[in-house]
Amino acid sequence: MKFLSAVIIVILLFCGGALWFLAGGSLNEFIKTRIETVGKQLTEQTVSVNTVDIQLAKGAGSILGLNLSNPSQYSYPHAFSLGEITLDINLASLTKEPIIIDAIVIKNPKAFVQLTATGDSNIQDLLKIIKTNIKNSQSDASSTEQQSPGSEQEEPKLSVKKIVLAGTALSLDLSALGNKEHQATLTDITLTNIGGDAGLPASELGSVIIKEALSAIWQQAKKAQKTKLKKQAVESLKDKAKKKLSDLFNKS
Repeated sequence: MKFLSAVIIVILLFCGGALWFLAGGSLNEFIKTRIETVGKQLTEQTVSVNTVDIQLAKGAGSILGLNLSNPSQYSYPHAFSLGEITLDINLASLTKEPIIIDAIVIKNPKAFVQLTATGDSNIQDLLKIIKTNIKNSQSDASSTEQQSPGSEQEEPKLSVKKIVLAGTALSLDLSALGNKEHQATLTDITLTNIGGDAGLPASELGSVIIKEALSAIWQQAKKAQKTKLKKQAVESLKDKAKKKLSDLFNKS
C-alpha cells in the first residue's frame, strides 16, 4: 500500500524478465527506474530511490533511500521513508516457478501520519488511491484477455516468505484535532507467505504487499491516535474540574 511501497513493487518486478538479461549497473538502474515509475502509477505520488545494489551471484541485494511523497493537501513531504531494504533471494528457485524471496527486511522505516479535522488521513487517502488503481488495472487486464485470448505475456510468479518492517518511527500529527504532533516507535510489522505456494504475478504481488504494509501501519497509528486523544480528553476533564473547584472556593 505498492505500507509501504511501491515497496516493493518492484523489488519484485526485477525478478521478472529483467532478471534474465540485465546485469551489473544496468540491472540496478532498471530496478531503480521501475520502482519509481510503477510506484507513481500505483500511488499517483512521487516515488524516489537513492541507490539500488543487487548482487545476484550472492542472492542478495539492497535498496537505499526509498521515499513516497504525500498527497498535496498534507504538510508532511513524505508518507513514508525507507532507509534500507535488504533482500535474501532463494537462488535455487530462479530457474523454477514461483521465484522465492526468503526475506525482505526494511530497516529504519519512517511513517508520517497526518489527520484532518474530519478524521481523514494521508494513509487512508493513499490506500483509496491504491485500491482504485489496482481495481482498474485488473479490469483492464481482464478486458485485454477477453479481446486477445492466449496472447497475454507470461509474467513470472513470485512468493515472499517473510517481510519485516523493523521498528517503524512514527510521526503522528493530530494538530487538526486540537492536539499536537507525537513521536512513537511502532512494534515490528511482519508479513508472511505473501503469494503462497503457487506465487502471484510480480505486479500483483507488489500491490498486495503495499496494501498489507500500509494497512498494518495505519492500524498501529490508529491505536496511538486513540491513546493520545484519550489522554487529552482526561486532561481536559481534570482542568475543568480544577476550574470548578477553584470557582467554588473563590466565591464570596
